[in-house]
Amino acid sequence: MNIKNAVDKAYESKSLTEIANAPVDALQGVSAEDAVLLKKAFNVKTVKDLAKLKYVKWAQAIVTLAELEGK
Repeated sequence: MNIKNAVDKAYESKSLTEIANAPVDALQGVSAEDAVLLKKAFNVKTVKDLAKLKYVKWAQAIVTLAELEGK
């Protein structure tokens, strides 16, 4: 994965640890307004918070298992 395709330009040269601790709007496609809504709804402030959000983990697990279903 090319990290430059996942983060805003300001974060392209940052370490993965720095990106994990960055605000969620460091991710491409996540606006400052989205970040405010994520904080309000789920208390998500950083990329790490988003990744650890139980709803994200549940959704990832469901999709992964759905891909294996019926094989």
